Amino acid sequence: MSIDRITTTSAAAEPLRDRRVTTRVGLALATCFVVCFVTGLLSHWIQHPPDWFAWISRPAWLYRVTQGLHVISGVTAIPLLLVKLGIVYPKLFERPLIGSPVRAIERMSIAVLVSSAIFQLVTGLMNIAQWYPWRFFFPSAHYAMAYVAIGALLIHIAVKLPIIRDALESPVDAERTDVTPPAAPEDSGDDDAVDDEDVGEDDGAGDMTEPAEERDGLGSLLTRRTVLRSAWVAAGIGAVAFAGQTVTPLRRLAVLAPRSGEGPQALPINRTAAQAGIVAAAQSPDHRLLLTGPGGEHVLTLDQLRAMPQHTVRLPIACVEGWSVEAEWTGVRLADLAAMAGHGGDTDVRMVSLDRGLYGTADIPIAQVRNPSTLIALRLNGAELDVDHGYPCRLIAPNLPGVMQTKWLSRIEML
Repeated sequence: MSIDRITTTSAAAEPLRDRRVTTRVGLALATCFVVCFVTGLLSHWIQHPPDWFAWISRPAWLYRVTQGLHVISGVTAIPLLLVKLGIVYPKLFERPLIGSPVRAIERMSIAVLVSSAIFQLVTGLMNIAQWYPWRFFFPSAHYAMAYVAIGALLIHIAVKLPIIRDALESPVDAERTDVTPPAAPEDSGDDDAVDDEDVGEDDGAGDMTEPAEERDGLGSLLTRRTVLRSAWVAAGIGAVAFAGQTVTPLRRLAVLAPRSGEGPQALPINRTAAQAGIVAAAQSPDHRLLLTGPGGEHVLTLDQLRAMPQHTVRLPIACVEGWSVEAEWTGVRLADLAAMAGHGGDTDVRMVSLDRGLYGTADIPIAQVRNPSTLIALRLNGAELDVDHGYPCRLIAPNLPGVMQTKWLSRIEML
């Protein structure tokens, strides 16, 4: 299909492409991206902390909320992005394709923004489903591309700011007042001048020479409202369909969430003992927990751990894929074991699992080490840990990602 055909075909649907519609959809989409970026950045820093970053242990539910927002905002952005692209795509083929320097910058920012946005949302959705049909390391690629997407978004907003301001000041149901009369053929000017004024997708006003009554009649008014309402409904359905894996009262509505909230001992599982290849080692009667620190080495059997003072807490476990479940955990306080190993109370503590996979170790921040709710758990919801939940012992700590809640512990090191 030629560029001329695309432009001509879109003329009939031009009321859909009004700048008041595209700006409002774009604003909602940008809000989702900002929320997703901030919460994703926080999650990355918790797992890979810069030297200046110190994470807190209270409130215990904070990471559950931030990571839930990360996934919900990302899923909500998908229908909004589809609506936005569906509205503005004819503008991408307008001539001249490049034109003035301002238009060139805007075009490049759009190309980067659209491609990075699609990459982030598609790979993020696949990560939720734990499907990885690629060879790159998802967390690193997702983190790096987030900066590309947010940078392109800021450039795009800066270029479009006058149009955005004008569109937001004009109610959706208001008639257009910025229509100019038809220009005489001899004074039509060059194409670049027109394109500099109407530089891209958010300015979806179309041919400004059409009479206002043909462009803004009742049919156009209803069309604009319908497009916006449809976008909000689609975004809302997407959010609710996933929110239930974080927001417990909505769990029955989470029809698209890959985690049902069910599993052994009423808790979902991301990685089973069989997948980790440690079933025999975890269930071996010879299993020991090794503590290492300034106070020397201590080797503890499961019976010795059971003989120590036991504490019970209710804590949520929140995974990076967005699901979270609150449960009752019973075990030994990490602070008590750290003191036994001579921990000074001012450094992180490393958890080492029988699982030698990617997340076989985790460095626990000092705030969590000191928190009395942080346990080396032996029981879950009143019963001995299932092997898929970390038997014989695992870490459970407040306000940490699930990937840091190490299962099948074999060693605890004082750093």
